[in-house]
Amino acid sequence: MNGTEGADGVGVTHEQNKARKWTLTVQSELPMLNLNQRLHWAKKAQLTKHWRRLALVNAMAADLPRNLERVHILAHVVKPTNRQYDVHNLMPTLKACVDGLVTDYGLLPEDTNKHLIGPDLRHGGKGEARIIIEITEET
Repeated sequence: MNGTEGADGVGVTHEQNKARKWTLTVQSELPMLNLNQRLHWAKKAQLTKHWRRLALVNAMAADLPRNLERVHILAHVVKPTNRQYDVHNLMPTLKACVDGLVTDYGLLPEDTNKHLIGPDLRHGGKGEARIIIEITEET
């Protein structure tokens, strides 16, 4: 396996004779969107735009391919504490990131089931708050 990762946390992995795989780390000082939040619509829109833009910027920095036919997206949420939480409550954050990758960057033609498997969300352990997005090309 041959992999590289830059100081910005953007990594690309290519395995011989296997599907191509890319890993993006998206993090921010701003809070993640949560299904349990009762935010004013303008604040929610601002956070959504922020996370969407971060994914776009990371995709450009990683020089991801565009117009792939089908991928699987698996994301791991890393939190700064060991407190119990329902990771799927953070799906709005991942949705914003996927929209940034697919719609804004052009990773896929669209984010329908025809082109996208997932996104799947998992707990990623304790550490600096971030979302680690694994993109695997399906052939």
